Amino acid sequence: MRDPLNKKIKNVEPSGIRKFFDIVSEMKDAISLGVGEPDFDTPWHIRDEGIYSLERGRTFYTSNSGLMELREEICRYLKRRQGISYSPAKETLVTVGGSEAIDLAFRAMLDPGDEVLIPQPSYVSYLPCAYMADGVPVIIQLKAENEFKLTKEELEAAITPKTKILVLPFPNNPTGAIMTKEELLPIAEVVREHDLFVLSDEIYSELTYGHTHTSIASLPGMQERTILINGFSKSHAMTGWRLGYACGPEAIISQMLKLHQFAIMCAPTNSQYAAVSALRNGDGDVQNMREAYDQRRRFLMHRFQEMGLECFEPFGAFYVFPSIQEFGMTSDEFATKLLEAEKVAVVPGTAFGACGEGFLRISYAYSLEDLKVALDRIDHFITRLREQKDRKNV
Repeated sequence: MRDPLNKKIKNVEPSGIRKFFDIVSEMKDAISLGVGEPDFDTPWHIRDEGIYSLERGRTFYTSNSGLMELREEICRYLKRRQGISYSPAKETLVTVGGSEAIDLAFRAMLDPGDEVLIPQPSYVSYLPCAYMADGVPVIIQLKAENEFKLTKEELEAAITPKTKILVLPFPNNPTGAIMTKEELLPIAEVVREHDLFVLSDEIYSELTYGHTHTSIASLPGMQERTILINGFSKSHAMTGWRLGYACGPEAIISQMLKLHQFAIMCAPTNSQYAAVSALRNGDGDVQNMREAYDQRRRFLMHRFQEMGLECFEPFGAFYVFPSIQEFGMTSDEFATKLLEAEKVAVVPGTAFGACGEGFLRISYAYSLEDLKVALDRIDHFITRLREQKDRKNV
């Protein structure tokens, strides 16, 4: 029998995030600090709107682009929060989560051989989506000494005549790094100078601490060359509702819409009605969740300091990215031994790119009670590792 599989798809590695959590699901008393999913329930007014839409029989297809009512709310939100004006009719597309928007953007924009700059560590979907769209992923390895922020020099060094798109993954998963307006301005300058486009993944834009998120699309000359991607999963605890959106130039959005039409038709209708309520009435919910995450973030940084575990302070998303280089193990080895010894699951930094070696991603989208138990177990684990190391050195 001939090989039924596409060679390109066979070459794509499965997500490195899931490995440990398949084990955890069958391990008694295990604590997982790995999944990037809010532990909050979707706020009731959002759920009510979804339930009401079902009760009213709103189970039909919407426009391929999404409910006009929702697209209008998205544009009002971006105007209110970022000062950017988009057309709800021509520059806004509602998608099945932000991940679909990433895939659509790459497939709509890339010709074979076009290069996509992907700063890493970063979300696991960028590289395979670029590859499957016939693009050439080019990795920019971010550095811990720069708090995993992208610098102008790193960007310029990676650009070639074939470069077309820069992925801007901030606030960042897995590091929690953010980029301020002052840090984005030189990046925007390079993008304009080399006539590049930006895919700006802003799914964690509402989860910043001590800083207000700035979209690169809001900077001079950048809206016309940026696809802004966002959604409701992280900010409004709506992961299972599967709803995201993309805003950008009409010429690009119209081609993304064409792909969306043939593959998806439209995003889930009741999710779209619920998202209208999220944007109209959800600012207080977002603020409450942000404050809770910030409390957890500060708790983790305090505990790491007590443990003597090196970790730069993140100001976005709900992840910390501590270094485990002192223990002389790979990230995968450390995570495996921690799970076996203490029943705590974390994600090896290498799941997000080779430059994540020597680091772990720990999510604080969990209750303080669970975090306290898990951090005590981690403390116990690394104390034993240090004691073993000291005995070897005697």
